[in-house]
Amino acid sequence: MKVHVEIDPDCQEPEVIIRTANVNDEVKQLEQRLVGIHTSENTLACFQGNTQYFVSLDDILFIETADRLLQVHTAMDIFNNKQRLYELVDELPGFFLQVSKSTIINLHYVSALNKSLSSCLVSFAGSHKEVYASRRYTKQLQERLNEMRSLS
Repeated sequence: MKVHVEIDPDCQEPEVIIRTANVNDEVKQLEQRLVGIHTSENTLACFQGNTQYFVSLDDILFIETADRLLQVHTAMDIFNNKQRLYELVDELPGFFLQVSKSTIINLHYVSALNKSLSSCLVSFAGSHKEVYASRRYTKQLQERLNEMRSLS
């Protein structure tokens, strides 16, 4: 991959252009990460009862569907959200990853992976909460975690 920076005094804000022969998974992931870096929306509107809270994306451990409700988990609380999981996957920044049909996790909080033949148990730093990553998503989860560890 080539990276090229152009200085343009007339430019109002940074612009990123991805030039490629074809769109593949790597290009899509790169685009999602770039969009996630510059997102101005740093909170997610959630509810507890009739009270609306704006939960910081940095505080979210994982998001899952349970009993037909979308639940947003932080280290200490559980909030509800009115969106669908598939809608949220596209809106969240690149440090969130879908790990099963019903779960999205924040990769920054992953502290351990306990793998078995059929699934992978994901543990989170600073919390007793755990979720399962399905076998279908385990390889991508491991790759993304390795990428994040190598960048830091």
